[in-house]
This record gives sequence, C-alpha cells and structure tokens, in this order.
Amino acid sequence: MNPRVTAIAGSLIREVAAKRKPGGIDLGLGEPSLMPNPVHLEAGMVYAQRHGLRYTVNAGDPHLRELIAAHYGYPHMRGAENVCVTTGSQEATYAVLKTVLDPARDELLVVEPAFPSYGKMAALEGVTVRTVQMQEDDGFAFDPERIQAALTARTRLIVICSPCNPTARVIRRAQVTALSEILQRRGGEPVWVLHDEIYREQTFVDDAGYFAEVYPYTIVTNSLSKSNALTGLRLGWAIAPADVAANIVKVHAWLTSCADTFAQAVARSVFEHPGGVREQTWWYKERHEQVVDALAASGIRYIDPEGSFYACVRLPDGMESLPAALDLADHHDVVAIPGIAFGKSFEGWLRLSWVSSPPDVRTGIERIAEYCSLRTM
Repeated sequence: MNPRVTAIAGSLIREVAAKRKPGGIDLGLGEPSLMPNPVHLEAGMVYAQRHGLRYTVNAGDPHLRELIAAHYGYPHMRGAENVCVTTGSQEATYAVLKTVLDPARDELLVVEPAFPSYGKMAALEGVTVRTVQMQEDDGFAFDPERIQAALTARTRLIVICSPCNPTARVIRRAQVTALSEILQRRGGEPVWVLHDEIYREQTFVDDAGYFAEVYPYTIVTNSLSKSNALTGLRLGWAIAPADVAANIVKVHAWLTSCADTFAQAVARSVFEHPGGVREQTWWYKERHEQVVDALAASGIRYIDPEGSFYACVRLPDGMESLPAALDLADHHDVVAIPGIAFGKSFEGWLRLSWVSSPPDVRTGIERIAEYCSLRTM
C-alpha cells in the first residue's frame, strides 16, 4: 500500500454528517437544498439527443471555456486558453497543486481555518504543508501580515478560500491589495495564490476582494456546485495564465481525460443565460438575513457570516468540538460539523450549514444554544 494514502485519515466531515437520523435536523454537509433550474438540464438532454455524448477535447468544450473566461473577465485570463474544465472544483484543485508544486523543494501554505482537502491533496503528492492560523480574537478575519510572517523561502503556493469554508469570512479588496503588494515586493520566484471561489455567488458584503483582478500569479478554482445547486453534476474549472493552464490541462487529461460531456452542455446553458450563474443568489440573501436573526436571538457567540452558506458558533470554553458534535447528533437530533475538522485553530467551534428549511435551521440553532447553556450552568 502507498504509505501516503494509508497515513491520511478519511473525511471527519462525512463521518459526522453520516450520523443524521431520519427526521433529524441536518446542519452538516455544504449542499444546497434548492432544486436546479430544469432549463439547463433540458438543454443538456437536447444536446445529447442531437450530438450524443462523445468526448470533448481534454481542456473542455472550447465554447464553454470562452463563456467561463468572459463571464469573470479577469485581466490577462480572458480566453478559452486560460480555462480547464474539470470534474468539479475538487479535481481542479488537485490538478493545480500537482502542476505548480514540486514535492522536492516547494511548500504549500494553507490559510486556516480551511477545508481539509487542500492539505490532504498536497500530502498525497508528498508536498510539505504549512498552515497559518487566522486569529479567533479577530473573528478569523483574513490578515495579510500574519500570512506574510508565515512565508518561507520554499513557499510556492498559498491557498485561500473566500468566501471561506468554514468561517464564512470574506477577504476584502484592501486585504487582497495588501497581500498582493507584499508578494510582489518579495522578489525571486513568484509565490502563486490559489483562490478558491466556490462560494463566490454567496457573498453578502460589497467590498469582496478577488486576487485574479490585481495579482498576476493567481489561479482560480470554482464550479457550478454551490451557485446553481448542481453538486452532483461534478462540473468545475480552473482559470490560470495560459502557460500554467496548458500544464493543468496536461494533468487533468491523465486524471480524467475530460469532464462529463453532458455536464458541460448543462454548464454551457447556465453561462449562456443572462444572469444564469447568479440565478439563485436571491434565495441565499433571504436565508442569510433569517439565519443572522436566529443566531442573534440564540445568545450563542457566533461569527457574522459574510459569505458562503455557513454559520459558525462557539461552544463553551473547554468543550471539544468532536465530542460535542457527536453528542448533538446522537442525543439532540442535530448534525453540525466540529471545528477541529478545519484545523486546530478552530477547535471549540461548530460549523452549521443553513441551507435546510428556515424552521429547521432556527430549531437546530435553538437546540445547540440550549445544549451549550446546560453545560455552562
């Protein structure tokens, strides 16, 4: 057996989420509860009936890649040659890490709290992973100076998810500008930034920052999973400077050959429809206001969610998040994800996904608040 594989634990998020009971309240997995727009699925079926489901070129359907690049319009990354269509954003991330990082000399810097896949993917490749923890006292806001202090001579890629899973914090334009200037003053080989924008369409602040708009050594990953309730379609992409994108395509070709042709036809429909990528944004804005009201009424300490569809609440001091999450699932019929799944700095917190029905979300928050209050008496 490959020792790198056997050394990596399975998903704690999935392990806890699997404890949901019939009729229980699920605040676990980050999966939209909306149904996808059938117009796009019908467009995929029409394409399949007319053309079959043959392979596309490795990089993905050229027209879809043009549409993706044009939609985001990032400087110097506005053509089909800048896009690789992948089997979800997770594959895009793996292909980027494998393309950019040399295990013999490079390090990956992960800004935590963070989704665990970045570090585990790098570990599979034998890449050294360093982490930099944002501060609880600052609500885990992105801090360019702390990120700068964590850089080493071997740092070759920084991965930042904004809006963030799990904290729901959003990196602001000023913070993006500050970190970009720090990196450009550094000299030597460039340090790349991988900006995971998977929750871009669930952004609730007006001054969100995007590295690809200001920093030339940026690679972006994204997908239709969260924006259009198409998690199971497994359709994502990486956007990068053309020379890097060509090598990402090379890795992607050996991983999966090409993304699903039906999924690409559905994605084409989404991007061809005016406002298609943002067609469900209104729903999240409505639910965001409701969940903030529920959190404020609960009396629990929480992080004001600026983006994504998560909310994070603080457990009583000294309480570990995994035993608490298991106890809530087993005895209170509420599934929430323990903060320890996202790094040691997030111990003592729970991540709540608020895409269930508003009554369920409110009831789940009330149960967690009652659970916490009983343990501080």
